[in-house]
Amino acid sequence: MNSYFFLFSHSLLPERLSWIEECLKFFFVQLAPETLMHQKTTGSTVFTFFITGDALYCLEDPETLQIWNIILSFSPVRIVCDRKELDLRGIGIGPLRMKFPDQVIDVNSSGADGKPSFWKDLAAASRQTKAPLPGTAGWLQTESPYMYRSADNGIMFLSSALDERLSAEIYAYLDGVHIGHHCQKPTDSVNIGEGLGALTDKAAAKKLGFSGIGCSRSAAARGYSTWDDGQGQVISTCTVTGFRIRQINSLIERFVSPHIILSSDAGVLPFHKLGSGHSYDRAEKASKAPPVTILITKSPYSTGTAAGAISFAVASAHAGILTRVIFIEDGVYALTGNHRVQQGS
Repeated sequence: MNSYFFLFSHSLLPERLSWIEECLKFFFVQLAPETLMHQKTTGSTVFTFFITGDALYCLEDPETLQIWNIILSFSPVRIVCDRKELDLRGIGIGPLRMKFPDQVIDVNSSGADGKPSFWKDLAAASRQTKAPLPGTAGWLQTESPYMYRSADNGIMFLSSALDERLSAEIYAYLDGVHIGHHCQKPTDSVNIGEGLGALTDKAAAKKLGFSGIGCSRSAAARGYSTWDDGQGQVISTCTVTGFRIRQINSLIERFVSPHIILSSDAGVLPFHKLGSGHSYDRAEKASKAPPVTILITKSPYSTGTAAGAISFAVASAHAGILTRVIFIEDGVYALTGNHRVQQGS
């Protein structure tokens, strides 16, 4: 089975969901019409959308619900909801469940503690080899740890990955580097620094690997003290154990590897070697590393997100990774108008 899956945790507005709808239509009608056959085969394609956080609201909003009805009319599409987050937000998806009972899943598998775990389901989907063969799962963190839930989500995902016998890695970029600062003492939320320490201990107990890497440029801009030991190693005196600050090339190297890397909103498409699979792009067929596609959704100057995404894309392409950048939503403002920087500014 060819499994394509996506994780959404931020709000899914009609514009983005409509874009997903059109992409799926193109795939099913133009690229792989055989996947719409009612009788599934061993090589059948399945699209799974894992939905948590604020993205769950799109399942009850009348405008986005209409789009989901179209998307779910394709039988290979599934939705896996975070039951805990549904209950927390008081979101009811009964009508959608009644209409698509086999495609909308709102009950999660049991985790290591015996409780239902959405992240267990996601980690299981991230396993590329049959258990107990080893593997790796990664998480790219770009948001600060306490203003946003994504850092906590990343730790829960990687903890579940370790339970799946997958080594765990977390990569911190932009504001994400704050996850590795020592002496974190939140009073009303999970301690992310301690969470990283727990991942280190859990990996050691299971004889698996865990590593945390922060981008040195992002860290320097935010006041993290570092020094070079003379051997090209960037050392920091203000990070938690197991978290290292390195040049961006060290992060990019992990994207050359074939293991699955997720973030707060991300998608995973199978990488077919030797020109196999559903692809009409010759460059993609010739690529030896999994391609990277970055969708820029933010305006170019109000935050550092768009500039950071472009810098990441340049580093990725420089490392020989087939890299695509797509400007959508407010990201299109980077391509319109005559952008001029005043002299001396």
